[in-house]
Amino acid sequence: MASQQSRCYSVLSVPSSRTRPSGVTIDEAFLLEAKSTQKCKLSQKWKTLLAAGALWHWQAQVPGAAGKLPTQGAPLGGTQQRFYPGTEAAAHQRERIRALEPLKAKLVTVNEDCNERILAMRAEERHEISMLKKEKMKLLKLIDKKNEEKISLQSEVSKLRKSLAEEYLHYLSERDARKILIADLNELRYQREDMSLAQSPGIWGEDPVKLTLALKMTRQDLTRTQMELNTMKANFGDVVPRRDFEMQEKTNKDLQEQLDSLRADYEEVRKEHEMLLQLHMSTLKERDQFFSELQEIQRTSTPRPDWTKCEDVVAGGPERWQMLAEGRNSDQLVDVLLEEIGEGLLREKDFFPGLGYGESVPSFLQFEGPVENKKPTKKDVVNLLKDAWKERLAEEKKEKFQDFFFNFLERRFGPSDAIAWAYTIFENIKLFHSSEIMSQFYAVLMGKRSDSVYVNQKETIAQLLKEMTNTDSQNEGILTMEQFSTILKSVFPLKKEEKILELMEAGGWHSSSNNADFLNYRALFLEDEEGRSEPFVQKLWEQYVEEKNEYLQELKQELGIELYSDVTLPQLRGALMSIDPSLDKQTLNTYISQAFQLPVSELPEEGGEKEEGIVVWLQTALERLQVIDIRRRGPREQEPAS
Repeated sequence: MASQQSRCYSVLSVPSSRTRPSGVTIDEAFLLEAKSTQKCKLSQKWKTLLAAGALWHWQAQVPGAAGKLPTQGAPLGGTQQRFYPGTEAAAHQRERIRALEPLKAKLVTVNEDCNERILAMRAEERHEISMLKKEKMKLLKLIDKKNEEKISLQSEVSKLRKSLAEEYLHYLSERDARKILIADLNELRYQREDMSLAQSPGIWGEDPVKLTLALKMTRQDLTRTQMELNTMKANFGDVVPRRDFEMQEKTNKDLQEQLDSLRADYEEVRKEHEMLLQLHMSTLKERDQFFSELQEIQRTSTPRPDWTKCEDVVAGGPERWQMLAEGRNSDQLVDVLLEEIGEGLLREKDFFPGLGYGESVPSFLQFEGPVENKKPTKKDVVNLLKDAWKERLAEEKKEKFQDFFFNFLERRFGPSDAIAWAYTIFENIKLFHSSEIMSQFYAVLMGKRSDSVYVNQKETIAQLLKEMTNTDSQNEGILTMEQFSTILKSVFPLKKEEKILELMEAGGWHSSSNNADFLNYRALFLEDEEGRSEPFVQKLWEQYVEEKNEYLQELKQELGIELYSDVTLPQLRGALMSIDPSLDKQTLNTYISQAFQLPVSELPEEGGEKEEGIVVWLQTALERLQVIDIRRRGPREQEPAS
């Protein structure tokens, strides 16, 4: 039992044998001791229970042993003398003790773990408490600081109130003293006036009593007036005259208008600046793209051909080649070379094979068998085409252009040679694309372009020449650049300023030219032997083609449908009137008749039910309109009358 009790004390002394951590307060040490005492009591109870269990086991093993157990209150010595446990009971007790040894070790381990957890929780609590204490001290310091500021501000306010009261009392005393002084001065002045009046009553010729009464009443009026004046000053001291107020108000209004104007200007300048920045960025992107394209072209493209090598090959030598190559790019020079080669091959042919009488063969080329090649020069072909155009313009009853062309050849060369000349001229105009008169005649002959296009172009050139001739009062053949610009703007009122400048540059104007410089206007309309026009007439034709394409593109955008979608007659009429409100009814019907390939007389009335049934592909309609002379007749939006 003594050994067991020593073990109990050794188990209970484990937590107390540990060194106390730094920072543990006296209350925490007291709690540790209390818990150790409680654990010792629990272990003693456990040992008592073990002893009771051993006695009960011994009592069960030894019969009659119950009577030998000592009762409560009996002396222990007597019991020891009478009670001697047997060998079996002692052995059983030792086995129980050995069986409880692992439980004892487990209790020790659990005790140590619990102690460690308790210490960790206490350390964490101590850290949190220290942080809260620091925050508390910080807040206390802040409160003390605010209190000190409050006290200092209160003291300062009290000082200011005290000084204000002193100043107020000072001003009150000064005001009262001033009033007393003014009253004394007035009294002295009144006494002096009374004395002067009393000494010389004969001067005024009045009764002194009456004068004194009048003086008294006057003083009262003066006092009342003075009070009213002071009241008016107090009430209206900060009021300005109406005239000054109106002047200031007008000035303020003008300044406000200037400010609004400046704000609007600033907003406009800001938007322009943003647009310029966007334009700059897009320009930089385009520059980079063009640079990369240039590098790619330099890397992959073939070198530029040396066109001077053609001088010795082309008939006419270097002079003729320079004349042919002037103002042309590489693509156009290739066409010129092909024309020269084709011209040589064409001259070598003596006969052309007849194309037969098929439906796809034009009427003026329908013939079986070989056809003689008349081998005319290029100049002869150009002159022949000019004569044909003259007859076409003079013709009263217009017939189909192919029939007119063949009839013209029959009248010119006779029925026997008409077919030969038809084949010869057809092969020549098909070959020479660079010649304006040949390419235009070929397009009209094959139905790709209406002859009204050529006629209207010639009429425009004739009108220009007429206007210039009328302006040239001296008939010298020269005009100033200013007159030239005015005539162009009057003949082409719908052209933009940049288009007018392009025509002037084609006529010989430069940015360094003066408005007083002279221009030989007759030279602008000359043609060489091969029918080639001057740059001015060529630029007129190029602008006409560009404006025609832009007009048709606007028509397509106004319709807002795909090229292979159907467009009805009302849709086309509405789109044409929308993009060109100045169209007259006759011209509008001409455009619609061409687009739907219907005679003008067979067009249904506007708003009728039959209109919706007339449809055509948009692509087909645009191609048909490309054939005729279609152009803008007025501005897209009607400008208000000035």
